[in-house]
Amino acid sequence: MPHCRQRLVRPRALGLPLFLLLTLLLGACQEARRDDAARVKTTARRPTRAELLRQDSLRVDSVARVGGQLPGAILPEQRIVAFYGSATHKTMGVLGQYPKDEMLRRLDQQVQAWRRADPAQPIRPALHMVAVIAQRDAGPDGKYRELQPDSVIRRMIRWGHAHQCLVFLDVQVGLSNLQAELPRLAPYLQDSIVHLGIDPEFSMKSGRRPGTEVGEFDAADINYARQFLARLVSRHRLPPKVLVVHRFRQDMITNYRKIKLDPRVQVVMHMDGWGTPGVKRSSYRKYIRAEPVQYAGIKIFFKNDLKMDKSRLMTPREVAALRPDPLYIQYQ
Repeated sequence: MPHCRQRLVRPRALGLPLFLLLTLLLGACQEARRDDAARVKTTARRPTRAELLRQDSLRVDSVARVGGQLPGAILPEQRIVAFYGSATHKTMGVLGQYPKDEMLRRLDQQVQAWRRADPAQPIRPALHMVAVIAQRDAGPDGKYRELQPDSVIRRMIRWGHAHQCLVFLDVQVGLSNLQAELPRLAPYLQDSIVHLGIDPEFSMKSGRRPGTEVGEFDAADINYARQFLARLVSRHRLPPKVLVVHRFRQDMITNYRKIKLDPRVQVVMHMDGWGTPGVKRSSYRKYIRAEPVQYAGIKIFFKNDLKMDKSRLMTPREVAALRPDPLYIQYQ
């Protein structure tokens, strides 16, 4: 059988050589890609602030879901030891009771006592200043509270920077509310060392004058403060903020289970009742251990804790033995 050879037919391209046709097609494709890139470049825009915040929020949500922490978080790796009071009112606490150098010396002594009691836990000293103070008088707007002068607040922040201390600005809203008061503190809270405290004792939702009864915050109030701080953290790319919520009675905080967490804000429920060591342990169990939120704290009163017969101050070792572990310790 004769061997058959298949005849190969060379393609034609309208009279042009094949290699020339391929060259023209390749050049056209490259030109089209350059045109597309140019269009993308001319229409590209920077993300808006809202879009950037949303990106941060999505990242924060993912961190929260895995129980992680953001860089720069203070708790739980460190314990905060704070002096509380007002730089302009000596009777409000140890912070304003002594001249600056003496106050800082006493704070350092307290920090050293904590380091001896619990050497494994690093300590961050702090200055906890009441920036919005509840008043007996209604004031011009009838809100029974007063914002401390800008010069006083900034002086406290300068002390914090100079002596490696955190600074907490505390808010007693009176007949005002957090929505009205916190924005006034935003310029200070943009500083990475400045954190926030809110005091339900002087949140007078009943409309009565501060000091006539114990006030309250709802979970919605605490969530507002948390969200306010979280937005500052995202907008200014700050490390997480600490939010201290004072508490010494159950009815001071309502709907605690509805308090929402966010890794941009570390929430401390702070037992600030006074009394004997036994009374303070009991209050800690009732209001901190029984109704947990995130982190725990406790206050030691240099004077009020000694008012009862045979009372004494709890030692750092005794406080450190409480459960949950108190990571924010305040002295007044």
